[in-house]
Amino acid sequence: MSIEETETEVILTHKNGSVVKILKYGATVTSWTTSDGKEQLWLSSAAKLDGSKPVRGGIPLVFPIFGKCQDETHPTFKLPQHGFARNSVWEFLGQTAANPLTVEFALSPEQVSNDLTNLWGDGQNDFTLIYTIQLNESSLKTQIEVENAGKREFEFKWLFHTYFAVPDITDVLVTNFTDAKCYDQLLAEEYSEKAPMISFHEEFDRIYKGVDQDKVAQIVELGKVLHNVKRTNLPDCVVWNPWIKKSAGMGDFEPKDGYKNMLCIEPGHVDSFVKLGGGEKWTAAQELSIGGDIKVQTNIY
Repeated sequence: MSIEETETEVILTHKNGSVVKILKYGATVTSWTTSDGKEQLWLSSAAKLDGSKPVRGGIPLVFPIFGKCQDETHPTFKLPQHGFARNSVWEFLGQTAANPLTVEFALSPEQVSNDLTNLWGDGQNDFTLIYTIQLNESSLKTQIEVENAGKREFEFKWLFHTYFAVPDITDVLVTNFTDAKCYDQLLAEEYSEKAPMISFHEEFDRIYKGVDQDKVAQIVELGKVLHNVKRTNLPDCVVWNPWIKKSAGMGDFEPKDGYKNMLCIEPGHVDSFVKLGGGEKWTAAQELSIGGDIKVQTNIY
């Protein structure tokens, strides 16, 4: 077990050889290799790792708004897409446990540009974010705690924008969203998901809302489970693949056919805002694990 800190990143190494790399900019996990040396996350070869823009790939952190707020009366309306957590330099607090190997990062208004915090509730929201990353033998857990350090209530959304590496997106299925309420962002329509397993043959961008917490999303390739995504206190899940046209239009998305080798499964609280009163705290987490059996947790008949 070891932890290495450089000027720009923190590297966790498990005794079995698995490694996690976290960029201080955005507290973005940019790599997770398992003991066999296999990369579990997708990172664009054109991703900016110098702090010039949010990282394309890995696990960017979305706070306090998901996407762009459309309500002109809401305090998050002036914020840029996905807020400011993913493009601020977090403070590394250090190691908090040895087994499992655990570290923490923190973000408060002092670490965020005034130009950005002033866009959220006129800069009157006082917050502290504690981000915990836990590396286990065959799993990775990321947990967020949001504290309202002020007296005034504020509202926010949260998302783990997780990019998974997959061998071939056309061979991939995602399970356990059957009967979930779904908002298709491409069609701008809401409906109940009826597919027993989700497949990918074109651009895909859906928000699954209010999914039971015991439902574990699984990424399955040719009958083999690649990844399991377990959520804690995160009722929603975004599933996204940009496909050909959208990939071509993103300057930091490389290679352009990289959509074939990635899939975003993004646990979050994005359909509605979390309301947090002065002094209150809110905690949520995702746990990513490798392999195992296919678990059918939905009625497919």
